Amino acid sequence: MKLEHVGIAVASIKESAAFYRKALGLEIFSEEELPSQKVRVAFLKAGDTFLELLEATSPESVVARFIEKRGPGIHHLAFETSQILGKMEELKSLGFPLIDERPRIGARGHKVCFLNPKGTQSALIELVEPHE
Repeated sequence: MKLEHVGIAVASIKESAAFYRKALGLEIFSEEELPSQKVRVAFLKAGDTFLELLEATSPESVVARFIEKRGPGIHHLAFETSQILGKMEELKSLGFPLIDERPRIGARGHKVCFLNPKGTQSALIELVEPHE
């Protein structure tokens, strides 16, 4: 599987993107708001992988709670799969708990699902199936 992106919880996309631009020469590739997740995201291209900056749009969002508890930083690792349903079934059959029982539409219109960190040695793992 290919590492598709690294999700980073940030207080401000604008401030964080300025750091990545100045320090590493990375530019925002795409930006959007996901109202259902109460988050704004921006993707920066780093070679064949992306950095996903996650900014809460509500104090009730998962990202806001993450930052409140742990501070800004790495939130999740996302791996690309061409068959998300099959991969989800495989992981369930191996005993890995999933947060999502069915794929949902995430950023950039991709199908996504998350594995429960209780079964992944505390790492939040996302599966991503790019849309056509």
